[in-house]
Amino acid sequence: MNIELIQGNILEKTCDFLALYQFKDAKRLTGATGAADQEMAGAISALIEQKSFAGKLGENMVFPTFGKMKARSVALIGLGDKKKFNADTVRKIGGYLVKLSREHRMRSVATNLPGVETASLPACESAQALTEGLLLAGHQFHTYKGAQFKKEKKPRELGQVFILETDKRALKFGPEGLEAGCVLAEATMLARDLVNTPSADMTPAQLVEEAQKLIVRGSNISCKVLDQKVMERLGMNAALSVARGSQYAPVGAHLVYRPKNSKKTVAIVGKAVTFDSGGLSLKPAQSMETMKIDMAGAASVIGLFKALTVLKPEVTVHGIFLAVENMPGGSAYRPGDVVTAMDGTTIEIKNTDAEGRVTLADALVYANKQKPDLMIDLATLTGACVVALGEDIAGLMTNNERLGQKLLRAAKDTGELLWELPLYEPYMEPIKSKIADINNTGGCEAGAIKGALFLKLFVGDTPWAHLDIAGPSYAEKET
Repeated sequence: MNIELIQGNILEKTCDFLALYQFKDAKRLTGATGAADQEMAGAISALIEQKSFAGKLGENMVFPTFGKMKARSVALIGLGDKKKFNADTVRKIGGYLVKLSREHRMRSVATNLPGVETASLPACESAQALTEGLLLAGHQFHTYKGAQFKKEKKPRELGQVFILETDKRALKFGPEGLEAGCVLAEATMLARDLVNTPSADMTPAQLVEEAQKLIVRGSNISCKVLDQKVMERLGMNAALSVARGSQYAPVGAHLVYRPKNSKKTVAIVGKAVTFDSGGLSLKPAQSMETMKIDMAGAASVIGLFKALTVLKPEVTVHGIFLAVENMPGGSAYRPGDVVTAMDGTTIEIKNTDAEGRVTLADALVYANKQKPDLMIDLATLTGACVVALGEDIAGLMTNNERLGQKLLRAAKDTGELLWELPLYEPYMEPIKSKIADINNTGGCEAGAIKGALFLKLFVGDTPWAHLDIAGPSYAEKET
């Protein structure tokens, strides 16, 4: 999809459809929508009344221009409540544009930056959000489609988006937002592709190879590979135990983005179980169907580093993951085993399906040895978090209130739903073990919190946040 921000009058652009907008319960048509209504001799006003168009978010009408404008059709899209309008509204509008183009088989659209003229949304912010919405909604994963799919007649995809503005500030600051939107969308699509790839083609070694592809001249990125011998030498026996049942050797990646003028150091750790059968505590068959996604935390780390090469923040970033496959082979670790993490903590294994926290224990200890100012881990850690918050919301647990507040603000800005759960210390009691320092389950109740409390033992005093992304890491339906 090609997206251009250019100077010009939206009504004078030749295209398949012209996208216009209207806030909920607006009393009159203004801006480009009002100008288009005049061009069409009041036809838009008449249709709004006839169809009882209220302007609710995503509500739309598509109708032909009958040659009265250069666009073949007009799509009027509702922006919802003006008081609730923000960048995420614009991101959703981008998605609606892609959806409408597919439904009506249209390949080019002319639009302006939603909200800049009427809701005082900065042009840079609007351009970034619209670009993200367009590109992410347009993304498809067809790598494994066969010959029959190639023969089928495909719907026309939106290929050209013209964003037209006459305001000087919009033309000055909009391109910056468009570029940032492209970078972040491409990084997200890379992470999506990695998560969507079947586990047979995304083994631990192949996941690390994807990380290594980020090393290009001028990127300021390096990648240290932690193969099985290195992991053994470092004492990563917790993660190594999880991998014992698989034919694929465990391997880790330590990415570093190091700019010239670094002001802070951040460590981002991702869970990287390339397939989770549950091990000897075998999952039900249906629960295994989507377990290729259990490396979504590592995929997020790789996507982040793709964005860092372009955004170039003045922060040193360590991206760390230990890739393993959890399988029930003859040498698999067993319930009742005791394994020793990199920092010497002994862990009684009560359930081999609680393997994520066992591998993350070593990854967090290793990350903390890099002496970061703060650490964040992303993990598809618990089904309990999905039960608590559903598939659309990630759980946040942190030992640092300020870091938690920053993450919640970032989540709001980016349209990612995040909800904080407490690190309730009394729930540590069931995690204690009679024969080792701790056990890896703690029982079913408050599973998401207990998983986070387990991880907290391996971060020391470093400000740290745990994001349980088990729900939103994989979406089977539109959100």
